[in-house]
Amino acid sequence: MFTGLIQDIGVVERVIPGGMTDLWIRTSLGARDFTLGESIAVDGACLTVVERAGDSFRVQAAPETLRRTTLGARTPGSRVNLERALALGDRLGGHMVSGHVDAVSEVLETRTEGGSWVMLFRLTPDIAPFFIEKGSVAIDGISLTVNSVGVDHFGVQLIPETQERTTLRSRAVGERVNLEADMIGKYVARLISLRQGPGAGLTEAALKAAGFGG
Repeated sequence: MFTGLIQDIGVVERVIPGGMTDLWIRTSLGARDFTLGESIAVDGACLTVVERAGDSFRVQAAPETLRRTTLGARTPGSRVNLERALALGDRLGGHMVSGHVDAVSEVLETRTEGGSWVMLFRLTPDIAPFFIEKGSVAIDGISLTVNSVGVDHFGVQLIPETQERTTLRSRAVGERVNLEADMIGKYVARLISLRQGPGAGLTEAALKAAGFGG
């Protein structure tokens, strides 16, 4: 379990392809103290620490992980968002993030607004029901508030702190990012879908009837 509050921007040192793709990542989080087998979110994808050496650690990405995330595009020198797993008793400053990526999205538009950086992302029909205005989303592992939702897109705003402490500000139009929809929203959608019966799906009217959306 994670919070979506990025703790460090790591740098990919080596990528070793094979049956499992190994990634060596350098970090300032004190990799020598990592526990073998512990979970760490890399650009929002929950991976397992399998080796450590000095300031670097190694994780392995299975073929399914590469298919469903952007990790397959990472090369030596790539910067990645890192967050260690939440410890019992830690503050939950962001929102509940599982590290299970729901979809890969694409940056559609970027612009400045005051001191913030506005970004619009593509929203596909399969995950669109989980997005509501002022709800939560994890983008490349970063806990953010959904400021706007359209039929096929949604928008967020990055405050200066987020721009400096994560990699998202550097993502250009057309670049791909990992999305994880709000966990609570997914459970709500599932429960409503079951109540409506097979094939009923989740509708805006059903969400409003359940008290969501205002």
